[in-house]
Amino acid sequence: MKAKFLFAAMCFAALLSSCGTAKTELFNGKDLTDWVCVVDDKSDVPASEVYGVKDGNIHIVGQPFGYMRTAEKYGDYKFHAEWRWVGEGTNSGIFHRVQDGDKIWPNAIECQLCSGKAGDYVMLGGSKISDIECVGEFPVKDRNGDYEKAIGEWNEADIVCQGGKITVYINGQLQNECTTNTTEGYIALQSEGGPIEFRNLYLTAIE
Repeated sequence: MKAKFLFAAMCFAALLSSCGTAKTELFNGKDLTDWVCVVDDKSDVPASEVYGVKDGNIHIVGQPFGYMRTAEKYGDYKFHAEWRWVGEGTNSGIFHRVQDGDKIWPNAIECQLCSGKAGDYVMLGGSKISDIECVGEFPVKDRNGDYEKAIGEWNEADIVCQGGKITVYINGQLQNECTTNTTEGYIALQSEGGPIEFRNLYLTAIE
């Protein structure tokens, strides 16, 4: 297992060296332009009270459940994001390969950000990976190791999506990898717990 993750880390370094320098910024630091905000249809709380921008960071209150997704779908990319908990550590996630049909929850692969579990994969909305037997409502593929920082400190997530393979690094450390048949989709940030902030969201193309 260690040899497998060492090899994956070497592959990630190779991917980084092959990436172009051009970045696609997903957040302008001012507003949520080019994002689509979704709130559980059982709630009467407007999306504007769940998702917003404070002090140049995306601020998500965590309740009610929902997610904010990119307006555009993406194929192969390296995604970078930074997050921190505001107050106590609760639950959130980053969705990749999100498919059409906004609902709670969409067909997507979630990179779990739940405090103490960052880097787990959660299969949402019937999505499947070939690495484990996907049974139950929310199948989980456990992460490798724990590399989160203390509550309130900024963490970094780097997620490489290339073809059907998804590889996640938390604070520079390899956490998980999986393979799915889905090769494009939206990217989303989850509301599911308590206040969380995001910053420095961008994509780098894989050449």
